[in-house]
Amino acid sequence: MTSYQQGFFLAVLAAFGFSLKAIFVKLAYAAGDVDAITLLALRMAFSLPLFLIVGVSALKQGPALSKKDWALVTVVGLAGYYGASILDFMGLQYISAGLERLILFTYPAMTVLLAVMFLGKQLHGRLVVSLVLCSAGVMIASVGDLQFSDSHGQVWLGVGLVFGSALSYACYNAFSEVAVNKLGPRKVSLLAMLVSIAAVQLHFLLSSPVSGLVQPAPVYGYALAMALFATVIPVFLQATAIRHIGAADTALIGTLGPVITIALGWVILSEPTSAAQLTGTALVIAGVLVIKRKT
Repeated sequence: MTSYQQGFFLAVLAAFGFSLKAIFVKLAYAAGDVDAITLLALRMAFSLPLFLIVGVSALKQGPALSKKDWALVTVVGLAGYYGASILDFMGLQYISAGLERLILFTYPAMTVLLAVMFLGKQLHGRLVVSLVLCSAGVMIASVGDLQFSDSHGQVWLGVGLVFGSALSYACYNAFSEVAVNKLGPRKVSLLAMLVSIAAVQLHFLLSSPVSGLVQPAPVYGYALAMALFATVIPVFLQATAIRHIGAADTALIGTLGPVITIALGWVILSEPTSAAQLTGTALVIAGVLVIKRKT
């Protein structure tokens, strides 16, 4: 198996794992009176020992981190696993899992745009086409959620929050490639996650009573499943995939995500699927395919 084939396979597995997150979040919201920051705090608390078990040896490998390395890892962690996660969890309170995943998948085009703006990548016409298709797809798919919602304002609030999550994740995706190439995927993943865990717990302690962590058993179960199957495992899979095939192609392969989430949302959550949502999904996927570079 070639290096690219290995990266492709790992990226597919990561995409499937990440696609489960919205399902677990929706199930947790339905199982108890839990808000976004409390659920995210539980997810991160369960993730911490799993990350340490899997990746602590990575901290001892490679050269010591400079102040610049620490700054880069901190920015990556805050953008990818704190900023993107809290905005996403908040948005899922207002929109369907299918629409959420679709909006998140505008991040490949944004990743390339950030790379052009800050990392010296070449600007090309395909990026413009991709951004237009992705934007049109999200707008059309939003109509599907509006059809089944009593509050259009809440739908647009959810769309805005998840779009902010996608932008934050694009920042992580673009700049993590720099860190991964220098420090290695396991070390970057572990350090970025430790930064985000600290940020999430601090946010929780400053904004919520500790008693909020007392939740029904199903909420704990969904948070634990989210930590293992939609956080720890896919994070390491994705970081390794980036090392083999780069951030752009890893993001491209993630276009499987919206289809998986829409299907799971329909089967598990009984979310309605509209023609507008399917049309929007097709446009977003087309937009991501436009920026695929030849391999």
